[in-house]
Amino acid sequence: MGKRIIQQARGHGSFSYRVKRKAFTIKLKYPNKTEGEGIIQELLNSKAHSAPIAKIKNNNNYFYVPAVKGLVEGQKINFELKKDQTVSNGDILKLKDIPIKSLVCNIESRPGDGGVFIKTAGSSATITKKINNKVYILMPSKKEKAFNENCRAIVGVIAGSGRLDKPLVKAGKSFYIKKAKNKLWPRTSAVKMNVIDHPFGSGRGKRIKSKIAKRNAPAGARVGLIRPSRTGRKKR
Repeated sequence: MGKRIIQQARGHGSFSYRVKRKAFTIKLKYPNKTEGEGIIQELLNSKAHSAPIAKIKNNNNYFYVPAVKGLVEGQKINFELKKDQTVSNGDILKLKDIPIKSLVCNIESRPGDGGVFIKTAGSSATITKKINNKVYILMPSKKEKAFNENCRAIVGVIAGSGRLDKPLVKAGKSFYIKKAKNKLWPRTSAVKMNVIDHPFGSGRGKRIKSKIAKRNAPAGARVGLIRPSRTGRKKR
């Protein structure tokens, strides 16, 4: 009898596929309403996130966001701009209040959703123009995206940009980094397995064709292309 394939093992929930729940209790999200100013209460490290996390106090409420470069504990940040007040690093403002050419991160997809775009270490986007009630932002993918002017964002670049500069050196370090995010490492290629262990396995037929799983296939057979939007070669 063969062993469980990766999809089945994940579903079973063995110790190889469990995360530290404590790391995932922190949700990076703006509150529904942000008024006046807030204070950076604490800067935290989380194994579930690539960037450091800032704990912010506002009107006796606490919330967490990715920390931007240059933030310090005890620093005050603005949620609203008053007259003759300039934008500074770490401010959480509506896009209409942030000047053009400013670097921003943790941008809301629609007003009030808490922040969706650009949350990884070292990433940022640039405000390029404002037309009517739309603000256009150049994303890290080099594509321009339009946002509602009332969407909130943090001014600055997310901290932790140098995390990929230091080499991992040992395979064990990779193992523990992946384990913190519920990923098994190293991952064995499916075609290198025995035929009994995986639908792609066997020593024959190494030229892999794309396989399309049935929509209602069980976990062990849901491999390859799962519910693709289209199949076949594109016609020019």
